[in-house]
Amino acid sequence: MNYYKTKLYKAEIKKNIEHNNMLQVLSGKVCVVTGARGMIGSELIDTIMFANQYYGLNCKVYGIVRNMSVASERFHSFINDDFFELIQADINTDFIRVNENVDYIIHGASNTHPVYYATRPIETILTNTVGTSRVLEFASEHKCQKFIFLSSVEVYGENRGDVDKFTEDYLGYLDCNTLRAGYPEGKRVGEALCQAYIEEKNLDCIIPRISRCYGPGLLNEDSKALSQFIHKAVDREDIVLKSKGNQLYSYIYAADVVSAILFLISSGQRGEAYNLSGIESDITLAELADCVAAIAGTKVIYDIPDEKEAAGYSKATKALLDTSKIESLGWHSRYSVKEGIRRTLEMQGYYLGE
Repeated sequence: MNYYKTKLYKAEIKKNIEHNNMLQVLSGKVCVVTGARGMIGSELIDTIMFANQYYGLNCKVYGIVRNMSVASERFHSFINDDFFELIQADINTDFIRVNENVDYIIHGASNTHPVYYATRPIETILTNTVGTSRVLEFASEHKCQKFIFLSSVEVYGENRGDVDKFTEDYLGYLDCNTLRAGYPEGKRVGEALCQAYIEEKNLDCIIPRISRCYGPGLLNEDSKALSQFIHKAVDREDIVLKSKGNQLYSYIYAADVVSAILFLISSGQRGEAYNLSGIESDITLAELADCVAAIAGTKVIYDIPDEKEAAGYSKATKALLDTSKIESLGWHSRYSVKEGIRRTLEMQGYYLGE
């Protein structure tokens, strides 16, 4: 089932358009979205293109992807639209060929799930470092007005018990001498690169730090725990938990991330990082599994992972985000984790019987 054709998804997009000032900020602008086929990138593009079609936004979107055939299928309804263009490029090695200046870049290209951290560790590091550097250079050369670097809760590393929730000035703890460190350390370097380009190239960079994200656009290969729970639920199978489930994390629904990105384009302050998390979305992994199973009418079973699989999993047992900073600017999440999961399952074709 193509979730992006559902009435629920289109209503979600419409709400984000009408509750942001994107119609003023993005009108007649040029945007580049890297990682365009990803869960966040694709919903962001859908939102802009919907606004183009129904609100006369007239914002040109360049979507940067590695797999053109898969992306062409995902965005087939936009392929012949004058305001949309797909560009095939590996940001680690290829030039992004856009022959005009760009106003906004949303840089979301990254390996974002645990199996890739363990099986493609070099690519994981390089995409967030070398790739980010190349996109920043592209931004500088193309007179970018604002660069949004999608970072992660993972930059905080482990909570050593000294705080309840991470604020943006928390330094965190990471053991860099591990395979699993490639992703969070890469994101940390990406953030530092943004600061370097702010100082040396006068770019305007903003850094959303995103908590564990989920939504209807999650990819089949996504190996994050909640993604696997949702896949199991859609297939009407029992939820498999790969640990005792004591990990306490913050989560956020993809539509809320898109809302925050649009908000920060207009209201975010240069060089600042902002935590993003959903309302009523701090929950243990076991509680999360129970929540998905309860909605889907299945049950939870426990299956401890083998050594290779476990190598990609975060060692953090508590990672909660304090969102006071962005909320003080006027942004607020709309979706609790229970509501987000229900919406995700429904858009993925799971009939909830209501």
